[in-house]
Amino acid sequence: MQINQELRLAWRRLFRHLDPVLMGLIAALLTLSTLTVASATSGAYLQGHLINMTVALAGMVLLSHLPPQRLIRFAAPLYVVGVLLLVGVAVAGDVVNGSRRWLHIGITRIQPSELMRLAVPMAMAAYLHYRHEALTTRHFALAFLILILPALLILRQPDLGTTLLIMASGFYVLFLAGLAWRVMAGLVLVMGAALPLAWNFVLHDYQKQRVLTLFDPGSDPLGAGYHIIQSTIAIGSGGFFGRGWGEGTQARLDFLPEGHTDFIFAVYSEEFGLLGNCVLLAIYAAIVLRGLSLSYNASGPFGRLLCGAITLTFFTYAFVNMGMVSGILPVVGVPLPLVSYGGTSMVTVLLGFGILMSVASNKSLVKT
Repeated sequence: MQINQELRLAWRRLFRHLDPVLMGLIAALLTLSTLTVASATSGAYLQGHLINMTVALAGMVLLSHLPPQRLIRFAAPLYVVGVLLLVGVAVAGDVVNGSRRWLHIGITRIQPSELMRLAVPMAMAAYLHYRHEALTTRHFALAFLILILPALLILRQPDLGTTLLIMASGFYVLFLAGLAWRVMAGLVLVMGAALPLAWNFVLHDYQKQRVLTLFDPGSDPLGAGYHIIQSTIAIGSGGFFGRGWGEGTQARLDFLPEGHTDFIFAVYSEEFGLLGNCVLLAIYAAIVLRGLSLSYNASGPFGRLLCGAITLTFFTYAFVNMGMVSGILPVVGVPLPLVSYGGTSMVTVLLGFGILMSVASNKSLVKT
């Protein structure tokens, strides 16, 4: 009896920082993910997916025990390490499919840009936290420099999708910190004016082709437009109720490339239909609303800025993936968060939620 009580107590201590509402929503999303990956790959990737999921959940639980006082101390070192790794990628990274994104470290290789999804908003939130009582334009400008350095290194790889999403996470930190609307409007105008320069001098030919294909995928149905055409066919063929789990034809007959990763939303839509999409969207919306609620009630500027940025970045990833698969945004190679197969993405997202729940469950934070 005593042993059982100690086990129950240890179990409660292990999970005491987890938010039950958010965990229930994450569990629902992971369940749909497991079903869809199993169907899209005929079970071939199911074991690897479950391993990735277990590792990511374990990391989330462990990180939820790390108090915000320690998180804020790790922000600067994590950012510096991430930037150094990005420099290492630029110098000696592995080239895969024309992009230099991977770096060998010992017995394995990593993609440092994934680390920056958390390191950048953490560093910006920590910097603004210590100056929140008297923020000036200079402080916002320096925070922007924290954002732009890794973004330029990632853009050079090239990885436009990750660059834009990291830029979005940094923008959310600046927005939540109170950056003036006139400044944000000015930045939007400057970026809009710079689009012709970006088109001519920044974007690669394949990236330009993806943008052009968005407006007319039928112009190259067997090349650049193939992914969009096949994914929209899959979404449309699902109808209202869907074909049923395991009955989708686009993925099983190999018409749909990357059906278990970037284009898993098309597989899900074909099998579960519009009704299933409404359920999926409701889960995503509930996660975002719960995350924003926890962010609003967080203690201290660091917690509010970081948790808000994590939640809004999660929303952005989901929106971009669904938009690209549906044919309303260019294809940028962004996975559907917590649904697509892929260990790096799942670990990054769940570590972010671990940080969010750590901040939400700790109501005290250093003020200086």
